[in-house]
Amino acid sequence: MDRRHFLSLTAAAAALPLAAQAAPMRYTPGLVQKHLAAGDTVFLDFTASWCSTCAAQERVLTSLKAENPAYEANIVFIDVDWDTYGRSELAKSLNIPRRSTLVVLKGNQELGRIIAQTGTSQIKSLMDMALSAAGA
Repeated sequence: MDRRHFLSLTAAAAALPLAAQAAPMRYTPGLVQKHLAAGDTVFLDFTASWCSTCAAQERVLTSLKAENPAYEANIVFIDVDWDTYGRSELAKSLNIPRRSTLVVLKGNQELGRIIAQTGTSQIKSLMDMALSAAGA
């Protein structure tokens, strides 16, 4: 094996754990309840691929996760596709008014939510609340 090939393989292998953590789970029915029943803190992102506010929120979430790996280590992030699940039982039970809604759940309680906000400080506050709940 030549040096270039070895270095490429080593870099790819080192990046795999980070890549696996970087992507939030995609919602499927029952996923939220499964994690809540396990005692996890769940961060729901009701998002749509065509939504510019959702894209702005995603940039902030990605940046904050990169700055503090404890978020992804302790919080279960789940993306809920608005076009598919915007009228689902989950959205109805949580009274989700629109896409670009971020919600934190623990047990059978909603701990906080943000609707159509893209400010770093607001999103960081919600993530810090989730991190605090995850440690409790």
